Amino acid sequence: MARSSLLPEEVVPMTMTGPATGTGREADTVRVLRALEDDRSSVRLRAALALGTTPDPRCVDKLVERSAVEPEFFVRDMLTWALTRHPVSLTLPGLLREVRSERAQARSQALHTLSKIGDRRAWPALTPELLSDPDDEVARSAWRAAVILVPPGEEPALAALLATRLGHGGRRTRLSLSQALVALGDAGRAVLDAAAAAADPGPRTHALATLRLLRDPDTGFEEAVEEAKRVVALDGAPGAPAADDGNHADR
Repeated sequence: MARSSLLPEEVVPMTMTGPATGTGREADTVRVLRALEDDRSSVRLRAALALGTTPDPRCVDKLVERSAVEPEFFVRDMLTWALTRHPVSLTLPGLLREVRSERAQARSQALHTLSKIGDRRAWPALTPELLSDPDDEVARSAWRAAVILVPPGEEPALAALLATRLGHGGRRTRLSLSQALVALGDAGRAVLDAAAAAADPGPRTHALATLRLLRDPDTGFEEAVEEAKRVVALDGAPGAPAADDGNHADR
């Protein structure tokens, strides 16, 4: 039978050779798993595709392991997709171990995958320490996962914790935090209203920009930040009416 055009010659798709069980299938599995460590990203990508196309419980640990070290974004994303194709009962234990890893990429990628799986049994792993991780990529992944996995009724506590990070980090980090707080709806709005009256101009500016995004999701983040800076500069003192009345939208 002809080999798949998706994979290079040395990567045999598990659906195309060998019986469902036995040495043929096992040999295919070994070859595809070996391809996950190939020097060529295209080979690794196709191997991850094969492992998701034909889920195999024996491959879960290797998929999790490779996610922690894979340098290419598109390959990591395919590894995540492959993991979502396997039963949660098999993927969850390994991913929960990874969020406690000393390797930042392992934590970040495991959190990303957990957000895609969306099983709330992972919620207890979203600790305050993880949500305040010193690595920005890990923290951003934790925020995205948290707003998906948070149980009903826990949103205010989560929003309050996330609000402590207002004003910190670079543009991508601040944007991710704003998006997380907006996703929390009323709980996010409550902490943003409080932060908009803060004395510290950093958190206050970030909160005002996020409130603008909440009012008008089509607003660009940079535009919202610049508007917030003008509001803080013009108001002078926190708590002034202009801080959150939306009157600067067209300035």
